[in-house]
Amino acid sequence: MPLLLPEASEADFAACRAMLRAGSKSFAAASLLLPARVRRPAAALYAFCRMADDAIDEADDPGAVDELRRRLDLAYEGRPFDSPIDRAFSRVAAEQDMPRELMDALIEGFAWDAEGRRYATIAELCAYGARVAATVGAMMTALMGPRDPDTLARACDLGVAMQLTNIARDVGEDARNGRIYLPSAWLEDARVDAHAFLRQPVFDEKIGSVIERLLRYASCLYTRSDVGIAMLPPDCRAAIRAARLIYADIGREITTARFDSVSRRAVVSTRRKLWLVLRSLFAREGEHAPELRSAPPLPETRFLVMAVARTMREAPLLHKAAS
Repeated sequence: MPLLLPEASEADFAACRAMLRAGSKSFAAASLLLPARVRRPAAALYAFCRMADDAIDEADDPGAVDELRRRLDLAYEGRPFDSPIDRAFSRVAAEQDMPRELMDALIEGFAWDAEGRRYATIAELCAYGARVAATVGAMMTALMGPRDPDTLARACDLGVAMQLTNIARDVGEDARNGRIYLPSAWLEDARVDAHAFLRQPVFDEKIGSVIERLLRYASCLYTRSDVGIAMLPPDCRAAIRAARLIYADIGREITTARFDSVSRRAVVSTRRKLWLVLRSLFAREGEHAPELRSAPPLPETRFLVMAVARTMREAPLLHKAAS
């Protein structure tokens, strides 16, 4: 962490907020419920993550990942690339003592996408979800304050659940783009020929059973994450609960369509999102099984939990070095 905080202007942070509003309506809606102390740095984190994703998605150059890692090096050295997003992210990373391991893992997940990696098992798919989604959950939790392993583990559960929901929603769209994320072992169990499905993405009960199975797995992770929301600072709970409810509702829409996310794409209406946001504001803290509070993290997210928890132990040493 640089001893002198990198400079970033209010215009730099404004550019990040604009990118958030344009890029993710669900996240933008939920972020409005966050306190200003979290909302401002969260926009910078979102913008950098989105920029990184787009940079790899849109690049034909195999060196795009290396270039992105160079930009990350500069941001963590306090000498950011000349861009509003890089300047704002560099400031936040230093200010919040954001572990570099989280961003490295995120970029690794984007690189897996770029190489068209497929996943044989649900564990492998969760390892992907850990990189492209649980990293964001861990970063957001660190911004809110908690860095203890139990809270971080539940945040990572939520991140992976959201990513699995995204995958369930986009089965048809991904297939038409030549991609399939569903675990190949599950496809084999359901007697789905992955190659034939990619050639001609058509919904049937067999592919529907795999999508249903994925949503059931995600539902278990959503349940595990609920206790973590209650462990967050009170002024942050509504926002995270809203995000959780909106994403889980995508699964409800897919279920209503009898698990057909091939010929249609599940969408949560604006009216429904507003209702879920209101529900999150007035929700009472429910009773949760005590064993969920201290349940170990998924094996695939443990390295993220440990990376953030380590900063909590090292904070006094960092502050002493800076003084």
